[in-house]
Amino acid sequence: MKRVIKGAEPASFTQWKALENEEWVPTYRELRHPQKGELHISLLHEQGYACCYCGDKITQDSSHVEHFRPQKHYKHLDLEYSNLHASCQGETETPTPAHCGHSKGSDFCEQSHISPLADDCERRFRFTLLGEIESSDDDVTADTMIKLLALDIEFLNSRRKEKLEGIFDNDFLADFTQEELEKIVQRSRHPISGQHEAFDHVVARYAEQLLGQ
Repeated sequence: MKRVIKGAEPASFTQWKALENEEWVPTYRELRHPQKGELHISLLHEQGYACCYCGDKITQDSSHVEHFRPQKHYKHLDLEYSNLHASCQGETETPTPAHCGHSKGSDFCEQSHISPLADDCERRFRFTLLGEIESSDDDVTADTMIKLLALDIEFLNSRRKEKLEGIFDNDFLADFTQEELEKIVQRSRHPISGQHEAFDHVVARYAEQLLGQ
């Protein structure tokens, strides 16, 4: 998972919700453009155009507004900005199973979930050079999230493997320095353009794992 640091919700979204009165209560289902589009763009911007779950690069066309706590069971959070994120569309074509927001569905148990807003969200997962995702320190809750979001499917594993091997090749691994790893972490966490490349947080985590050895 990729950590998300929330900013302020767009003013147009706030103003639309403020129109609530005795005869009308706003719901996400009724949200229309331009407010809906501005909400979506705001989420993309604060996430650096990376999926909140897998970290793949996303655009407005290749993502959807995701309710972390499902609308079915958390109606009071339907329009709560802190509950809204941008998730990739996921792969739904056979034989690739759905992942991220389209895999999560409406099943939810507070005690067995990790929010993208949690400070330690990313540290609770680790990656292998083969692109595999694992829980850190036998973290049962992290294992639950991996299964719930289908973050361990071959489609994602192979793409993460390609990304990692393009940076941490044999030559690099044979002779890297702490300074080089720290620069990789900094560059991956804080891209100059403000927009992440696919799986930047995976690169940062792998560099952090090497630093921790």
